[in-house]
Amino acid sequence: MTTVTRANLAEHIYTQVGLSRHESAELLENVLERIAATLEKGESVKLSGFGTFSVRQKGRRTGRNPKTGIEVPILPRSVMIFRPSQILKAQVNGESVIGLDDSESDH
Repeated sequence: MTTVTRANLAEHIYTQVGLSRHESAELLENVLERIAATLEKGESVKLSGFGTFSVRQKGRRTGRNPKTGIEVPILPRSVMIFRPSQILKAQVNGESVIGLDDSESDH
């Protein structure tokens, strides 16, 4: 199993697009910064054929310490959610993606 890193992605941009290594790394950073800034504002990011990143608010709730069984409050927080498109799900499962277009990809 290989982990995809920023360096891997920047190198792939370099080899596929033809920008310099520096420009490729800068392009990648700009895209990632834009995605992060959009999510910070509470907006969703949809990458057609890949999936949708969104932020969901979780309310205050009561949890339990598994060791002691004592109830503890869990404060409200924001959580990040990724919902893969049908195209990505099919690719991951080795299925054919014929017949799926962008209008069907995230439903």
